[in-house]
Amino acid sequence: MNEFNELNLPSDFVDSIWDNAPTEEPARQYYFMDVAKRYVKAMSEKLGRPLLCATKTFGCQMNSRDSEKLLGILEKVGYAEETDEEKADFVIYNTCTVRENANLRVYGRLGQLGSIKKKNPHKMIALCGCMMQEPEVVEKLKKSYRFVDLIFGTHNIYKFAELLTSAIQSDRTVIDIWKDTDKIVEDLPVERKYPFKSGVNIMFGCNNFCSYCIVPYVRGRERSREPKAIIREIERLVADGVVEVMLLGQNVNSYGKNLEEPMTFAQLLQEIEKIEGLERIRFMTSHPKDLSDELIEVMSKSKKICKHLHLPVQSGSSRILKLMNRHYDKEQYLALAEKIRKAVPDISLTTDIIVGFPGETEEDFQETLDVVRKVRYDSAFTFIYSKRTGTPAAVMEDQIPEDVVKDRFNRLLHEVQTISAEQCAIHEGTVQTVLVECVNEHDKHLMTGRMSNNLLVHFPGDESLIGQLVDVHLDECKGFYYMGRLENH
Repeated sequence: MNEFNELNLPSDFVDSIWDNAPTEEPARQYYFMDVAKRYVKAMSEKLGRPLLCATKTFGCQMNSRDSEKLLGILEKVGYAEETDEEKADFVIYNTCTVRENANLRVYGRLGQLGSIKKKNPHKMIALCGCMMQEPEVVEKLKKSYRFVDLIFGTHNIYKFAELLTSAIQSDRTVIDIWKDTDKIVEDLPVERKYPFKSGVNIMFGCNNFCSYCIVPYVRGRERSREPKAIIREIERLVADGVVEVMLLGQNVNSYGKNLEEPMTFAQLLQEIEKIEGLERIRFMTSHPKDLSDELIEVMSKSKKICKHLHLPVQSGSSRILKLMNRHYDKEQYLALAEKIRKAVPDISLTTDIIVGFPGETEEDFQETLDVVRKVRYDSAFTFIYSKRTGTPAAVMEDQIPEDVVKDRFNRLLHEVQTISAEQCAIHEGTVQTVLVECVNEHDKHLMTGRMSNNLLVHFPGDESLIGQLVDVHLDECKGFYYMGRLENH
């Protein structure tokens, strides 16, 4: 629906929108933010209330960071945030496609919104993210969900203000999907979820092509941000009250390989460490094949890098790892885990494990259990293999029957949970530094914070502590979290 026509905006303004747009970024996007702002203001006056927007995120931390950027732009043009997507005037779903279930959830929600939109024609619906990079998804949306106003992918998220303007002006669905990009556009608005911690993208895309994974096809090839741009962003964040950053990339260990002046991830960490006022550095995700001795050494000496490393193993069977195209075997992974524990004795190791990969035998599965017992993870994200069309694993022979997979999954979960509870209890009775994040969801007299090793701690306190680093005595381990009390309070 062409919303501009309804609002009696000056015709010279409407006619010249595209002619006057700058060609350089990010100036072009700020121009379109001003254009969209005029529309939002006019529509708000017409309705006699502020316009509301809802951003819903499916998927990983990188998606969450992208959603903060989308919300930043929506607030810049005049929308107010609303958590209920049914009440919102503009709804955007930032989608994930790693597992089929994520796709089905999006279609389910869209169906509900479609009937609401019939009663509220000025309501706008947008879809972006990884799922939109699949051509068959876009075809399905065009056919069955014609009420969607805007569809774009992962590569052109920085153009959101421009695409929003197009959607406001257009009578039909605006679709803008790029196959790939080498562009990185900085310095756009961001609305952070927490004032004291923030994600920071250091690279985009992935070159690994694990045989089960669709990410390289939807996120494109690896491209690293310039170190100066990363440092500048973190310095700004620290000046704005941030004490902890999470460095984000599909595989942070391969950071810097495509830069004109190559820089390793370990060297980047050393530069970030120098930023005054920054207290904690986290990062994810690390691919075992690229985790260097240099990085282990930097972690062992660092005062700021958190004692937590997420190191996805995916399977404990060397045979399955080869089929997965992971470029390491069981022995290499175990040697790496041992090397890390030796260098950083109090490190918390977490992982991802897939059960039921095509061709997995009971023997292969036992190898996975063996790795879990030997490494002793603090926690593990366990997944049932999800067939993704377009990946090599989807056409492999010997897909595993559902009942066999479920049985293995339950046995793995039991093993992981038993070991995790034992691992987490190690710190009981000690005093640990905790970054206070929020009031506890279940008991308003308690605060919730996170230790350096990423474990949660609940303790009595008040809101004034949010964003602070405090010392907490860990009284009791409850399996995956601690109950504690403030030390010296």
